[in-house]
Amino acid sequence: MPKILVIDDDPALREVIVFSLEHAGFEVIQADNGIIGVQLASAQMPDLILCDVRMEKMDGYRTLAALRQDNVTAPIPVILMTGQADTAGMRQGMELGADDYLSKPFSVPQLLAAVNARLKKHQTVRELAERKLADLRANISLALPHELLTPLNGILGFSDILITDHTHLQPGEIVSMAEAIQDSARRLHRLIENFLIFAQIELLQADQLHALREGQTLDLRKPIERVSRVRAERVGRMSDLILELCDASAAVTEDYFTKIVDELLENAFKFSSPGSPVQVQSVAGNGNFVLRITDRGRGMKVEHISEVGAYMQFERKIYEQQGSGLGLTIAKRLTELHGGQMNIQSELGVGTTVEVSLPCLAGEQ
Repeated sequence: MPKILVIDDDPALREVIVFSLEHAGFEVIQADNGIIGVQLASAQMPDLILCDVRMEKMDGYRTLAALRQDNVTAPIPVILMTGQADTAGMRQGMELGADDYLSKPFSVPQLLAAVNARLKKHQTVRELAERKLADLRANISLALPHELLTPLNGILGFSDILITDHTHLQPGEIVSMAEAIQDSARRLHRLIENFLIFAQIELLQADQLHALREGQTLDLRKPIERVSRVRAERVGRMSDLILELCDASAAVTEDYFTKIVDELLENAFKFSSPGSPVQVQSVAGNGNFVLRITDRGRGMKVEHISEVGAYMQFERKIYEQQGSGLGLTIAKRLTELHGGQMNIQSELGVGTTVEVSLPCLAGEQ
């Protein structure tokens, strides 16, 4: 039985709302002001809150703000009830996190329709989140042990040989094993870094998001060139790299922008063959900066593009490719957190184009 909290300082209206909801089969708790309402919400954890806007001790907007500032009550859907549903008031409520508005006077059928619709939507969102969490757990349990153990085994195996058999090894063999250890250590470092970055961006609060979007990079060409050359050189494909870059700036920190470029380029080189081009282009206009990375690799299926998610590796049994599958997800999430968009166009056997669009700095076109 869903539990609903009704916050209203009008006893007569509150009584009607409570009676109607209880008659419809809901469990109802009530508060005659916002202060008590916030306390009850935290203690009782209702499935939905109905809150009047015009109240004396604490109005609906302040009540809503208090609910959203508390991690315990922040996820609870809130319907604001008001007799003055003007555009400015509705906008203020939505900015504070209101889920819906119910204009007074309203009938019992309208009340129940709004409540049922909001509860159904909240349940759908919750079920989707639970499915994603289940997928995430399954992918972590499958991918993480392998991804951690593979580089660790390389480090431990080669270091053990160097310790036990160093007197019988030639200098060239020692260097070769040291390079293998270094490669494994880099892979392990990147894996841990990606897990930490993913956790960090998923746990960002609203105030941190605002600060994040205040970052800026004045010269985007430099990090693109730097990362592109490092990635191409590392896999011996400098001749495959094609750079067509413009001078531009964007509202993103250089560290995060570099991470986006690095992850996309790693995928472009990893999933295409030596001798095939990897093209990196950038353009600016209409207030947006666009980075476009194109490879002529194996491509992706349509369903895989729509399911780009954390720790997902598509068709790993067919393609034993190294990596946790976090790269595309991190690039996508960082782009979106900075107010941008990432689009993927891909065709099996033809190649993939990833396009990242970010807002330019204010005043730039």
